[in-house]
Amino acid sequence: MIKTLGSAAVVAALAAAGAAQAQDFQPKAKGDLVLNVRITDVTPTGSDPIVTLAGAPTGLRSKVSYDVMPTVGLSYFLSDHVAVEVIAGTTQHSVRAKGPATDVKVKETWVLPPVVTLQYHFAPAARVSPYVGAGVNYMLFYSGSNKNGFHVKLDDGFGAALQAGVDIATGDRWAVNLDAKKIFFETDAVDRTAGIRSKVTLNPWVLSAGLGYRF
Repeated sequence: MIKTLGSAAVVAALAAAGAAQAQDFQPKAKGDLVLNVRITDVTPTGSDPIVTLAGAPTGLRSKVSYDVMPTVGLSYFLSDHVAVEVIAGTTQHSVRAKGPATDVKVKETWVLPPVVTLQYHFAPAARVSPYVGAGVNYMLFYSGSNKNGFHVKLDDGFGAALQAGVDIATGDRWAVNLDAKKIFFETDAVDRTAGIRSKVTLNPWVLSAGLGYRF
């Protein structure tokens, strides 16, 4: 799915670059409000040991699945170069316990991970305008369902975010947006019924491609 998203993004970027050569566009500027609608792949990268409540190893590790969902981002330009973006969306993930001869689903949960970043846009007056950003996110787990006799509780919490992306102007106010974020977040998973716990390191890559409109 990541490869498919990446290929679609490249095709969209090439098409946008060609279209931009023949159309007028407005440079980014202080006071602009930009709405980005994206398709986003959220891929957690952690794999943590599962231990007993007393800390003894079980030989299993926790692993969280990826998901692809629509997301939206709203940016406000504080100056020509500096913007604040709020990103919102929700994804569904499975938590599995894996070992040499074990692969069992422990929990399914929805995650609401809003992200706020402060961005720097290097070339706001260019058709191809890259940016970087950094900020914070909050992971809220909701509508979870336990599987296979487990009773796992996941803790909500704050994390950090790094961001890099590019806007490719396709017209007066439209642009193709390619965006990548790395979220740094870990949570505690505890099942007191089964007598096990794990530090679940999510640290997901959040890769997006979409369209932006400037108001």
